[in-house]
Amino acid sequence: MTLFDKFGRQITDLRISITDRCNFRCVYCRSADPENYREHDEILSWPELDRLAKIFLSLGIRKIRITGGEPLVRAGVEDYIARVHELGVEDLSMTTNGHLLAERCERLVEAGLRRINISLDSLDSHKFERITRTKSFDTVMQGIDAAQKSKLGPAKINAVLVRGLNEDEVEAFAEFARQRGVIMRFIEFMPLDADRTWTRRQVVPAMEVYERIHARWPLVQIQHERSETARKYRFADGAPGEIGLIAPVTQPFCGHCSRIRLTADGKLRTCLFSKDDHDLRGLLREGATDDEIVSYIQSIVNEKEEGHRINAPDFLPPTRTMVFIGG
Repeated sequence: MTLFDKFGRQITDLRISITDRCNFRCVYCRSADPENYREHDEILSWPELDRLAKIFLSLGIRKIRITGGEPLVRAGVEDYIARVHELGVEDLSMTTNGHLLAERCERLVEAGLRRINISLDSLDSHKFERITRTKSFDTVMQGIDAAQKSKLGPAKINAVLVRGLNEDEVEAFAEFARQRGVIMRFIEFMPLDADRTWTRRQVVPAMEVYERIHARWPLVQIQHERSETARKYRFADGAPGEIGLIAPVTQPFCGHCSRIRLTADGKLRTCLFSKDDHDLRGLLREGATDDEIVSYIQSIVNEKEEGHRINAPDFLPPTRTMVFIGG
């Protein structure tokens, strides 16, 4: 079986959030108020996550990314990755803030993880502390080093650029890619922050990032799959490293979207900016059969939004913010 929406887009990528908990408090994602977690019994159990992974793979999902919150704060994540890997998924990756990565990297690789995205929003330790509200800069850098030395390399390093916060580091991030041989990805700031402070003037357009890097180190575009979110570039002088630009605000890529999301509390979302959640947890706990769950998923995916409408005059951000949706 395969999943298609009414616009003919095949759905092959699934983001699975395994927890809404995180050991960081990044200003563009989570409020400083820590009292905003779901109760433990509201989060999908490992057997429920196992069952849904098997169902989604039967529907033609080829890529699964494990997200959070911070996925490494939930005990048992390596075992879950191993079970998903054994189901035969083609591409199994994780997004992490890197704080716990150095000590867990080897076990993640052994479990079957093949790619990793690490969030790093500043190369200045003091600014990093202000953005994440932690003192974890050194441990994150150790995590990046560990990933680079493992089968997970080259790691993808994600930086969300916010005007007035870290846009002055574009060239430093590019140099970091050249020095470390990592894939440096710049992501436009989206209206998904918990404190609801997003404004369009805070967005640093991907084209601005490209022009600044290209002026310093000429870039050559790399061919990418239609459904990939990032436009990819290598350095013309042959230096190691790669640049990725993700521009959901200024250059939406909705027309080729192949992604759906499963939140930690068991809600299916067909877009980051969906107005509605679709409850799979309720079906699981009410005794629905696999066939019933499959039919429900197919009906929801068929109605996937044509686009996120960030640039529409009547756009309203979703009621759930990024921390509850999953990265």
